[in-house]
Amino acid sequence: MPNMQSKRRLHAHSAQTMLRRALAYVGLIPESRRPLRYYAGTLAVALGIVILLLPSAYTVEGPGPTQDVLGKASGEQVIAVTGATTHKDSGKLLLVTVNASGVPGYPVTNGEALVGWLDKNQTVLPQEVVFPVGQTSEEYAKETSQQMDSSQSAATKAALAYLKHMGKDVSGVKVSMHIDGIGGPSAGMMYTLGVIDKLTGENETGGKTIAGTGTIDAKGTVGAIGGIRLKMIGAKRDGATWFLAPESNCDEVVGHVPQGLTVVKVSTLDEAYKALVAIGKGQTGALEGCSAS
Repeated sequence: MPNMQSKRRLHAHSAQTMLRRALAYVGLIPESRRPLRYYAGTLAVALGIVILLLPSAYTVEGPGPTQDVLGKASGEQVIAVTGATTHKDSGKLLLVTVNASGVPGYPVTNGEALVGWLDKNQTVLPQEVVFPVGQTSEEYAKETSQQMDSSQSAATKAALAYLKHMGKDVSGVKVSMHIDGIGGPSAGMMYTLGVIDKLTGENETGGKTIAGTGTIDAKGTVGAIGGIRLKMIGAKRDGATWFLAPESNCDEVVGHVPQGLTVVKVSTLDEAYKALVAIGKGQTGALEGCSAS
């Protein structure tokens, strides 16, 4: 039995010696005969750093860039119209976005996720809440691109139908939309308002900077979107004083509106356009904001 204990001590000593040499080799501890427990603090810090640098199972979202749908992107009109006379508006209609890390193709470390947890202007979510487990970067890019294409198509149909209802001749009108690096369906409502704005003789914005978000379908229904709290922050950062929000997102809006930004809830294209015109004219008394349900 004493021989077995001696062998165990010898094996343990040999293992510690090998580990000490390995740690010294990579520079974590100096060459020394001191026991490893002497370096426990250093080793704990090193282990913590390694963990922070590992890929995270979370996504980190923050306020993304905005884009004036009445203006240009990369030298091209965001909304290009042929077959009809277009009109220039003195203000801006901003679509808003969210910057997302941790989605396929855009990895995030545990350290970056931790920083996101501590930043009130960022949101940290498990990856499976944002995208399907196992989705590749190519699949993710294709999905968001298809969502954007579908959103632009629905926006065109909804806008032309609305203009026709207003008595405008849109029989020969063709609309194309151009913007790089933005995917998803949430810009639909703002694209629709942009098309209508360009094809009417009104100065709908009245020179103001108005932001908004929401999906749109061909019938003009405004739908809920994700990340609205972050989108309001981005809108305020880029100069918007008014924000059109889907009524179905109101529970997420209440309590999170940046100071200096006024939110108007809308559920249809008709409500959104009338709110836009009212804001432009300064006749906002009848507009409704979000309230807690």
